[in-house]
Amino acid sequence: MAKPINCFKCKHFYITWDRVTPKGCRAYGFKSHEMPSVVVHKNSKEDCLLFEAKPEKKKNKLDDLNSDDLW
Repeated sequence: MAKPINCFKCKHFYITWDRVTPKGCRAYGFKSHEMPSVVVHKNSKEDCLLFEAKPEKKKNKLDDLNSDDLW
């Protein structure tokens, strides 16, 4: 079995305010209780084909407060 897709790393994943369906996928347009990649796999028997990795965050100089440059 292939490694499951991590929705937290996908740019289409979002968290909703709904307690019943707290996880959503903008690409497929649904919300569910389970991770969207799991729902897609259960229904299509294939891995999610719309996964897109989130862009890398630019590192802020203040992200590392132990840096010698700040002191």
